[in-house]
Amino acid sequence: MSNDISNDTSNNMSNVAKRNIRNDIKTMQVATTEAHRACGAFMAMINSGSTDLNAAADALERMSAQYEAGTVELRNICERYLPNNRRTGTIGAKPPPPRIDLAGSAEVNEYGWLHIELNALLPNCRFQTPAYLTDTITRLLDGYEKRGLRLPRFDRAMLVIDEHCDIDSRTVFDQDNKGWKAIPNALKGRVIMDDDQFSLGVALISTRSKKTACHVYLMPMEDAGEFFMLRNDGR
Repeated sequence: MSNDISNDTSNNMSNVAKRNIRNDIKTMQVATTEAHRACGAFMAMINSGSTDLNAAADALERMSAQYEAGTVELRNICERYLPNNRRTGTIGAKPPPPRIDLAGSAEVNEYGWLHIELNALLPNCRFQTPAYLTDTITRLLDGYEKRGLRLPRFDRAMLVIDEHCDIDSRTVFDQDNKGWKAIPNALKGRVIMDDDQFSLGVALISTRSKKTACHVYLMPMEDAGEFFMLRNDGR
């Protein structure tokens, strides 16, 4: 946004910025209202004495999706209107604490493949793609480029999503209920041109592990055989 407060060196908000932020806050108000409505619907179901666990789970997931979408949108609004001289600061007088890598990491390994490690398993996705997962991956890629490193780009690629967990730590049992579609959404147009069936192959696999994580690999389509060979060899 060319006229927002982040580009105003005087720290005075212009009329254009005021109009933009009013529109953005109206969007947030709608998201908050929808989240409150979903919460109310869930409470009404519980108060009615319903014992339908599936219906309760569906209502909880709808409520979660509304709150997640609102949280991501609010964070993006905060960053759009943060002045340049506040980019590394926090509210209050104390300096920002050391960065804690809670989300994960991104790298390009020795084979030229993009490797993203998420410090959590894939979320449940029965209604819509989880926006916060797309946002998390986007931020990891942004952080990689901010270090002066270059992301690869592939015309045809293989996407491998490898969840590391065991029986006790897994959270979503069925592969078709996992929110993996958020991952190609974050990669499309940035490291892969398109995610249609002839441009992107997808493999969703699991590895038995005590440490819970989700490893995402993006590689040229012709390297898929080598990847699975290395995996079978424990490398």
